[in-house]
Amino acid sequence: MSEFLVELYVPKTSWDAVAGASERLRRSTAELTAEGRPVELVRSIFVPEDETCFLLMEAASVDVVREAARRAAVSYERVAETALGLRSD
Repeated sequence: MSEFLVELYVPKTSWDAVAGASERLRRSTAELTAEGRPVELVRSIFVPEDETCFLLMEAASVDVVREAARRAAVSYERVAETALGLRSD
């Protein structure tokens, strides 16, 4: 699977919105995985000062990531495939 970074903008005081979006994405990724289209929300990073949230997701294609976001009603600015990086685990 490849990794994708989903970028969305949220007001700096909207931690609840980030938590809600993450929970909805977890549900939609579980649905898609059960349908045979594996996708996982790996991590969310909220940068309040920049009013930006980054969601790191793993999936076979960008289309599966976009479908997960659509089902979760998560409006994003862009989705980009990430380059191979070092993992600490």
